[in-house]
Amino acid sequence: MKGHLSSLMISVLFAGGLLTTLMWYKLDNKNMKYRRHLPKMKIAPRSTDSCKNCGESIKKALEISFKPWRKQEDNFKKFRFQLSSKCNGFDKAIITQTNTPLGSKLVYDGQKKTSLQVKPEIFSTFPKGHPFSNKTKLTCAVVGNGGILANSRCGKMIDSAEFVIRCNLPPVTNRHEKHVGSKTNLVTSNPSILLDKYRSLMERRRPLIEKLSSYGDSMLLLPAFSYSINTPVCIRALYTVQDFESPIRPVFLNPQYLESLDLFWRSQGWKASRLSTGIMMTSLALELCDNVHLFGFWPFSVHPHTFQDLTHHYNDNKPAKSNFHAMPTEFNLLLQLHSQGVLQLHLGDCEPDYY
Repeated sequence: MKGHLSSLMISVLFAGGLLTTLMWYKLDNKNMKYRRHLPKMKIAPRSTDSCKNCGESIKKALEISFKPWRKQEDNFKKFRFQLSSKCNGFDKAIITQTNTPLGSKLVYDGQKKTSLQVKPEIFSTFPKGHPFSNKTKLTCAVVGNGGILANSRCGKMIDSAEFVIRCNLPPVTNRHEKHVGSKTNLVTSNPSILLDKYRSLMERRRPLIEKLSSYGDSMLLLPAFSYSINTPVCIRALYTVQDFESPIRPVFLNPQYLESLDLFWRSQGWKASRLSTGIMMTSLALELCDNVHLFGFWPFSVHPHTFQDLTHHYNDNKPAKSNFHAMPTEFNLLLQLHSQGVLQLHLGDCEPDYY
């Protein structure tokens, strides 16, 4: 009997020690308490029709994310310095009247043989002042739209960040708020959304304003000068916001910044025709914020813990354009930065007791 009790006590102590080791670390910021969730990894997931040949990639990701994460300050500062010295997103990511003066030439980063001269009408749409405060943010949450966020209960954790970046006008109301949060400081919009869903803003414009109302007075970041087809519709989006007196603040991505960002990530091993919005915003966050946390970044079609099928996005199952973005490659680069303590990838659900 004593032997049985002793064995039971040892088992309890071992389990308690393991759970303590795997608890998520607590940030100094009193509003940000990230805890590590114990992955349910026993064996590598089988390759299914929805995720062919991805079992080993998922196993590798779990082996890295299973380890307790700690920020490595030296690695973070080194990477931020490299990124800032090559790209200077803090000053150049967004077009302003300072970094893009009247009469200068904008070269489209997606059409390098095409350029546009900055005339008074275009110049007047650029913000006069610096879009970001001179002080870096303590914490940033960059929220991707991956299906891994569905039913994740990560909403409050995301909203507790000082600065929240969202990609491509995602839904943040009603049934989604519990899982993805609602706080937004910067939101991007792919011009294809304006062209397809809002009919190039050549007809009814109120539906766009109603959509934008869920983001409050955040910045609306538009790649107006990546391709020439984007420019007119992005300008119309800005005029629409002004005409309806919406509090949201449209700004334009600087093609010069995107070009330098492309070169930087290629030097890190990335190879694809174009960077995704997610890695663009992660890059910006690494310059703006001292602690960067990523949610919804998972390029595979099965859940990393339960191995259940996932939709492409947390709100729909519309696939991304094939051969345009190299999502698994980008994810591996982000996973490498996670293992180096530069940023933290959050994979899986957030703990219920966070609420």
